[in-house]
Amino acid sequence: MTKGTMPHTLESPTIKVSHLVQGYGKRVILRNIDCEVRHGEIVALIRPSGSGKITLISTIVGMMPPKSGTVQVLGTPMPDRTMLGNIGFMAQTDALYTNLSGLENLRFFASLQHVRGKHFNDAALRAASVVHLDHALSNRVSHYSGGMKRRLSMAIALIGDPPILILDEPTVGIDPQLRRELWNELHRIADQGRSILLTTHVMADAAQTDTLLMIRQGRAIAQGSPTAVKNLYQATSIEDAFIEAGKEQDANHSND
Repeated sequence: MTKGTMPHTLESPTIKVSHLVQGYGKRVILRNIDCEVRHGEIVALIRPSGSGKITLISTIVGMMPPKSGTVQVLGTPMPDRTMLGNIGFMAQTDALYTNLSGLENLRFFASLQHVRGKHFNDAALRAASVVHLDHALSNRVSHYSGGMKRRLSMAIALIGDPPILILDEPTVGIDPQLRRELWNELHRIADQGRSILLTTHVMADAAQTDTLLMIRQGRAIAQGSPTAVKNLYQATSIEDAFIEAGKEQDANHSND
């Protein structure tokens, strides 16, 4: 067990962010962020552009050590490379090898998660089927549309059956029917006890989650279930709740 690691149980958060302050040089991007993701839970980060979403995700997956505060994944303080195999990550920008086929991309990224041999064949077909790419796995990715590349990125995140999925804008560029089927799959995954943290600016996606964390100007301005957040601001939609939370933040800031 890594030094400083607490024993992880099903009652413990799979991701725990505590009093996180993060930034680049002297520039502070995130201020005192607290967030937990538990087994079987889907948590959405809702944010405007420039709110620090990429910085938060980069810190959770271990690409940046915290300036202050802590981030733990499965009870292990991050950064810790040994934890990367437990995280299926889908970036907003597709990091694919376009000169390879879809199947070759899956094989490469699966090997990083030690998914090989017959297990890989089964996992690749299952992951490709979820995102409706099984018919195009032999095609070069350079011939894929933007939506197909997003679907391949999702299949890569799914292929190792990791206990944690971190998905950055997972439904961008896919059609409404596939979005519905993808959400059915995400709920099935969560029902198995796995954890999902995603970012989105699509409020229909946010409504599908268990918990929302609204981040604006580097601070958490609201957190709770979609219903609780709407009730807090007496709003009829998540979008209206976000706007009202932002107004409250501006008012409080003006009084500082």
